[in-house]
Amino acid sequence: MNGSISSAPEHASPPLSQLLSLTSDAVQAVRKGRSLTEVLAKAPPTARAGVQALSFAVLRRLGAAQALRQGLAPRQPPPQVEALLITALALLWPDDHPPYPDHTLVDQTVTAARKRMPAAASFVNAVLRRFLRERDAWVAKVQQDPVAAWNHPLWWIERLRQDWPTHWQALLQQAHQHPPMALRVHAGRGNPQSYLARLALAGIAGREVPGFEDGVLLERGWPVERLPGFAQGDVSVQDLAAQRAAGLLLGRGLPPGARVLDACAAPGGKTAHLLERADLNLLALDSDAGRLSRVKQTLDRVGAKAELKAADARQVSAWWDGQPFDAILLDAPCSASGIVRRHPDIAWLRRPEDISALAQTQAELLDALWPLLKPGGRLVYATCSVFKAEGQQQIDAFLQRQAADDAWLDPDSPGHCLPLPDNGAAEAKVALADGFFYALLHKRQA
Repeated sequence: MNGSISSAPEHASPPLSQLLSLTSDAVQAVRKGRSLTEVLAKAPPTARAGVQALSFAVLRRLGAAQALRQGLAPRQPPPQVEALLITALALLWPDDHPPYPDHTLVDQTVTAARKRMPAAASFVNAVLRRFLRERDAWVAKVQQDPVAAWNHPLWWIERLRQDWPTHWQALLQQAHQHPPMALRVHAGRGNPQSYLARLALAGIAGREVPGFEDGVLLERGWPVERLPGFAQGDVSVQDLAAQRAAGLLLGRGLPPGARVLDACAAPGGKTAHLLERADLNLLALDSDAGRLSRVKQTLDRVGAKAELKAADARQVSAWWDGQPFDAILLDAPCSASGIVRRHPDIAWLRRPEDISALAQTQAELLDALWPLLKPGGRLVYATCSVFKAEGQQQIDAFLQRQAADDAWLDPDSPGHCLPLPDNGAAEAKVALADGFFYALLHKRQA
């Protein structure tokens, strides 16, 4: 789902006042450090899509909404009242396509306040109506604060400015765009051209994407149950950037039955892609047994098989049988700073110290897995991050730790793939792919 208001199912949804209450609870949970995915999983099924869409909209404007609350209500109200105000103020922010009329949002927010905290209803009404009367002035005022202007924590803004001095503003803007929906066609059962014909018969518009041999881009988001052959594994939802992993690891081809390790496999999209394209003896490893079950579900759906093990890849003695691998995919744990547009809570959940801790884990994984690779083998290191500490700086440091000529970086390694519109075309307002980093490393022949 792309998080837009219109993506909610057509079946009956709870009244807007209830959606606003649930959304304010979700936003408050994120502000306290909980994952939005975790919170949404506990929402009533009939309300989940609406709450997700509203939560995405609020989190994409959270910096501005928090600044507005502080200005319009300097004395901090009780948490429930504050969360409801922040939710409403974010949704009342000037928008070419507002989710609801202003008067409806105010009325339904006051109704929500009256049901949950009656004594605060008149206060909520007064704050929101004042904002509407003075909206232009308040918008101009709070945008003097970079956190409100860019709707990201200040440390995140500064890190992007340091890493990408000519792109940081565009990266922050793209993080608030609704992402496109990309599909991966099962290479053993069809190709983009044949699947586009199936989509057309189902009344779904899409197109091929040059450079992505299995990729299809949809004109808009659709529920997966509407996609022809999804349940049978003929097609999967996978961002275009993530689809690059299989091609990099397979290169010009691995011998049939090649021994391959997917070191941090969950939720299994890249694992499935590798097995759709090649005959491999693949071990899918993940430290979280619960997440590993998702890998099995993914593989079952596409009709693929792999050995699954729950283990920390760094603890080699606990899971490795001593047989070296022809190829290793290390899709390492990271900040996920390249996929904020799909998960707008990420920027508000991360802390500056997380980046150094994640970089340390990534380095430990590289050092632990490299000796498991056969001479002449290849390792693909990937992160869905735009921070250089998790990308090029990580690989530069790894290569410096290796003996001379033992490891070398393939000149065709993509490096940092920024989530920006391709070719600067005026009509291309949204990046086709998420932000990723890829390095293809080769091991010296014996």
